[in-house]
Amino acid sequence: MVGSLPLLRIAVALGGCVPVFAGLAGVVLGPGMVAGATGGWDAAQDSHFRYLSGLLLGIGLGFWSTIPALPARTARFRLLTAIVVLGGLARLAALFGQGWPGGPMAAALGMELVVTPLLCLWQGRVAREAERNMAPQAAA
Repeated sequence: MVGSLPLLRIAVALGGCVPVFAGLAGVVLGPGMVAGATGGWDAAQDSHFRYLSGLLLGIGLGFWSTIPALPARTARFRLLTAIVVLGGLARLAALFGQGWPGGPMAAALGMELVVTPLLCLWQGRVAREAERNMAPQAAA
C-alpha cells in the first residue's frame, strides 16, 4: 500500500488545486468570481466573502503542506478534512433551504463530501502501512 504513496501525493496535489485556486479567485475578485453575481454587495459582504476565500486558500495550502511527509501528517489531514466536511454539510443545508446552487457549487459539494473524505481514508491507510513497515526496522 505504501507503493500508492506517490499516487496519493499526486491526488492531494491535484485536489488541493481546487481550494487554492478558488480561494485565490475569491480573494482577488471578491463576490464577482461567482457566476451570476451582479454586484450590489456592500463592503461588509465583500469583506466577508474575501475572508472566507482566504480561509479556503489556507485549507488548500494546508493540504499541500502534508504532501512531503504525507504518512506522518494524519492528524493535520484529518483536521483539514473535518473542516472541509463541515463546510460541505453547511453547503448541503443551503441546497435544501435555497435550492440548486448550479454546477460549480454542486461540484464543490462533491469535493467536500465525497472526494476529500475518500482522500482522508486513503491517507490513513497509507499511514498505517508506513507505520507497519517501520516497526520491523525499529526492532532491528
